[in-house]
Amino acid sequence: MDAVTPFTIPLWADLLAVGIGSLQGALFAAQFRDRRLDLLGVAIIGIATGFGGGIIRDLLLADVPRALESNAYLPVATVAALLGMLLERLFARLSAVITALDALTIGLFGAIGTTAALAAGLPEVPAVFVGAVSAVGGSILRDLLLNVPIALMHVGSLYAVAAIAGATALVALTRFGVDGTLAAIAGVVVTFAVRILAVLFHWSLPEQVALRRRRPRPVEPQ
Repeated sequence: MDAVTPFTIPLWADLLAVGIGSLQGALFAAQFRDRRLDLLGVAIIGIATGFGGGIIRDLLLADVPRALESNAYLPVATVAALLGMLLERLFARLSAVITALDALTIGLFGAIGTTAALAAGLPEVPAVFVGAVSAVGGSILRDLLLNVPIALMHVGSLYAVAAIAGATALVALTRFGVDGTLAAIAGVVVTFAVRILAVLFHWSLPEQVALRRRRPRPVEPQ
């Protein structure tokens, strides 16, 4: 299959995703005061959140991680993480901000990951997979570092569903000839909308229910 290049991912877009991801990760980590995280710990978690999705994306595509190809990524991630840490008390009063930043992060990484996969020549379904995995990769790494249940696995989070919906919309629009930039923006909007609506209206997938074995009824004496 010939490589499809909807558009070349600009550096500023990747840096924006990394910066917002790092900011959100630091804000999230700073809430856990009982963990007694120091400044470096919060910064590391923020940076890992910002880098996670992009690194997973590039590894799946057998590329050198873009975060290691430029001097700009680490300073942007560090400044964003420190900013999130310092402003945590302010943002703590606005819990909706963290949710919105989280939704925007998965939307940006999902769109960039899907576009990179299409540009590498991957078919539609694998491209959606790469986009979805890169969208949630940062949040998974964040939760692992904080030793908390992975948000992706929670009933009602719809992280993966939102990422898949956005990536699918991007691929579909691209195949119908829509400009790559517009398709990517639409993918971000779809991901953001699904994630926010899931929070507002408590949407969730069916919960796993353990099947209980029915015990045989005891035979009554005649």
